[in-house]
Amino acid sequence: MGGLVIRGIRNFNVENRAEREISKIKPSPAPKHPSTNSLLQKQMGVNPEIKGEIAHKDDKLLSFLKDVYVDSKDPVSSVQDISDTVKAAETPQEPEEFRLPKGQHFDMINIKSVPKGKISIVEALTLLNNHKLYPETWTAEKIAQEYLLEQKDVNSLLKYFVTFEVKVFPPEDNKAIQPK
Repeated sequence: MGGLVIRGIRNFNVENRAEREISKIKPSPAPKHPSTNSLLQKQMGVNPEIKGEIAHKDDKLLSFLKDVYVDSKDPVSSVQDISDTVKAAETPQEPEEFRLPKGQHFDMINIKSVPKGKISIVEALTLLNNHKLYPETWTAEKIAQEYLLEQKDVNSLLKYFVTFEVKVFPPEDNKAIQPK
């Protein structure tokens, strides 16, 4: 119902409104900078034929423009290309290798398997925390071997990601409000 009302308002008196917009005086070009305007006036005074050249249409250039013809066609696809794509679509993809997730805390998340070369969020937090607490035992090489990851990925993970650390500062003066 609302669409009919809006369409009726939008289409009301369309022809008259369009005619009014078309018949309006077109906007004039932006004013030229005074230095440019003075240069143009000087050149017009020196060479008055420039004004005629600007308004004159050159027949030779127009004939060149009329001779230009652009013809474009889509490339013809061969039957062999189509048969190759059909064969590629029919071949099954190789199955990914999976591994079981590490740790005992995965019962709530329902993660059954993780693709090799990837880790879950919980595993990422666990390995980051282990590396933070015991950097000499949980080295990048051991983490890469344990979680079946590439060495450069583990190095980037340890370099650019850290776990949150909560610090509680004791109040400095006795006037601090004590929790109840």
